[in-house]
Amino acid sequence: MPISPGPPAPRCASTPGLGIALGLAVAVAGLVAAFVLGHPAPLIVALPAGILLACSLKVADQWEKAIVLRMGRYQGLKGPGPFFVIPVIDRITGFVDQRIRVASVKAETTLTHDTVPVNVDAIVFWVIWNAEKAVLEVQDYADAVAMSAQTALRESIGRHELSQMVTDRESMGRELQRLLDEKTNPWGITVQSVEIRDVQLPKELEDAMSRRAQAERERQARIILGTAETEISEKFAQAAEQYQDNPVALHLRAMNMLYEAIKEKGSMVIVPSSAVETMGLGGMMGTASLKKQQDA
Repeated sequence: MPISPGPPAPRCASTPGLGIALGLAVAVAGLVAAFVLGHPAPLIVALPAGILLACSLKVADQWEKAIVLRMGRYQGLKGPGPFFVIPVIDRITGFVDQRIRVASVKAETTLTHDTVPVNVDAIVFWVIWNAEKAVLEVQDYADAVAMSAQTALRESIGRHELSQMVTDRESMGRELQRLLDEKTNPWGITVQSVEIRDVQLPKELEDAMSRRAQAERERQARIILGTAETEISEKFAQAAEQYQDNPVALHLRAMNMLYEAIKEKGSMVIVPSSAVETMGLGGMMGTASLKKQQDA
């Protein structure tokens, strides 16, 4: 199960460039003074001072805290910026990066609450708010956060059904953030957010879900078509009731139908004989035919 804790581990030694440069400057100044005065005393004093300065001056970056041990006991955190340590007695074991970090976590082939195997990818954003606790209480806090995130992700997958995971990732991410923060907060680490990046399904299940979705869309289309037919039939029934006792309105409707049918030249209209007798279309059709011949 791949776990990516994100950025590389913090560096274990400070950049010695500043201390060495100052130490060399002190040694050179002592050498020049000895040469000018013609006496070795300035060099004798400056040389040990330069070596001591080069070994004791350390530098931590703005986002770092240096872990200082004195004779094996925790002395404190130093930095950011330049700070001094006692050579030989003090030892810097590492630097704690206090920026927001990202851990990529992946749970492979985990069963959901409805027994569906899924692969889930998540991203965890976390930050160290108490470097002393993170250093003294956890051996490797980056791996601890990643392992805890993977375990919590698997547990959350087992409590959710597939439909919830696919449609409500934000809720699942908030739940994971709460569970992780409860575990890591005593370590001096805060989990700020968890984002579900991807939910991968088996190929066979994807095909089955695609067919189901297509069948559902066809069912909805048929329901909509049937509803439209029902509404049309109801409108026709209402129109029939209106025309039943109003022959003038029926004739006007028939004339409108004929006009719509013959307004394009070369069109042919087929009207059942029963409709001709019922609506009295004989005279109107003859008149319309004669007008069409005259126009031709």
